Amino acid sequence: MALKLYNTLSRRKEIFKPIKKNQVSFYHCGPTVYWTQHIGNLRGMFCADIVVRTLKYLGYQVKHVRNYTDVGHLTGDQDEGEDKIEKTARREKLTPQEIADKYIEIFETDTRDLNLLEPTFKPRATQCIDDIIKMVRILLDKGYAYTTDLAVYFDVSKFKNYTQLSGQKLEEKLKGAGKAEVSDPQKKHSADFTLWFFKAGRHKNALQYWDSPFSSPLVKNGQGFPGWHIECSVMANKYLGRTIDIHLGGLEHIPVHHTNEIAQSEAANGVKFVNYWLHNEHLLANNQKMAKSEGTGYGLAQIKEKGFNPLALRYLFLQAHYRSKQSFTWSLMESAQKGFNRLLEQVKELGSRSGKINQEYKDKFTKKISDDFNIPQAFSLVQELLKSKLSKQDKLATILDFDKVLGLNLDKIRKEKTIIPPEIKKLGSQREQARRNEEWDKADQIRKQIEAKGFKVEDTPGGPKLSPR
Repeated sequence: MALKLYNTLSRRKEIFKPIKKNQVSFYHCGPTVYWTQHIGNLRGMFCADIVVRTLKYLGYQVKHVRNYTDVGHLTGDQDEGEDKIEKTARREKLTPQEIADKYIEIFETDTRDLNLLEPTFKPRATQCIDDIIKMVRILLDKGYAYTTDLAVYFDVSKFKNYTQLSGQKLEEKLKGAGKAEVSDPQKKHSADFTLWFFKAGRHKNALQYWDSPFSSPLVKNGQGFPGWHIECSVMANKYLGRTIDIHLGGLEHIPVHHTNEIAQSEAANGVKFVNYWLHNEHLLANNQKMAKSEGTGYGLAQIKEKGFNPLALRYLFLQAHYRSKQSFTWSLMESAQKGFNRLLEQVKELGSRSGKINQEYKDKFTKKISDDFNIPQAFSLVQELLKSKLSKQDKLATILDFDKVLGLNLDKIRKEKTIIPPEIKKLGSQREQARRNEEWDKADQIRKQIEAKGFKVEDTPGGPKLSPR
């Protein structure tokens, strides 16, 4: 069954044809590690995980690169503002490397809790400085880049079809061409982007910098640091090759970051950079993109603190297509926890003996995931399967086969006793105390709180018993 992908570059679904038979090179834009990633960012990581799991389920060997940006990503994506890592380092009174280490550790804990598969490679930008310098040198030698006193820029006017991914008109991108920029009067066009920042001007006090062969009268030894966009091009090239099969990232990266990746990669290497561009939509809170600045940047730690299982969040994510916006509210999270608990109980009721994978259901599942990773429709087959007349053993085998893509750890969890979160246990104790004090209205309110979290409480001779609903 042919795998079809929606390619942002062509704006249509295409049959996937890998560069090498049965092998896939896959690059995914990872986090800038200057703070805890909110669950909107984690949904993007989940989308990449679904791509990898689906490809593996379909029989492909996947080489997956997810990078860490630990230098060069400014507070404004278009080369404006302060380096995000350094801004946090100054605030927390730590070195940039300590900041990166701290937030990478938190991020990797979150990815394990969400049961995301480990990438083949997880490079940091700071580990690839020599390779970055080599690519910038190539772009200068080929005439695609130029140097000012403050930076090395890519000249977008020199690259044909610069806006091919975004579909914008080049005239719009070049608006203001030839006019002095506030940040760098020597910059030729407003759309030109930075390949290398010199340790000069607003970056004269940069905490992270390296020697380079690039010439600037304001700094010795070309000292500076790379721009954000060049890092991904270099890491993709270093670990996957000059042309890669699939590149995934957030929708917001289309007009700037990914557009720039294409330009510099193809200008330097002389070949097509990516065959299939995939972009995931945003997770919304209050009908807006989730953001720390809006007070909606909920971290996975907050999800766990409220008594929710991280896999219940994964259960929620499974209900929306990667190219569709998805809403997050605490009531939706409570519904997801209930649904996840119910699924666990249904799987446990199938017993421990596994039978044969049902081919009819496997074909249905494969058809859904092969249609541009249509996970919501594939996920809906689980309940259809559970209601079918198949034997318990065959149902179990088939569901566990599906879970290779769904990633809910059903095989592992069905063997474990139900874990009651600390918050639910606390509510159970508060309810029992209210009953002892004959505060029946309060006890009933607490019971409703417990049920809203996806659990139930039974009053037995041995005391209250908590369990999933």
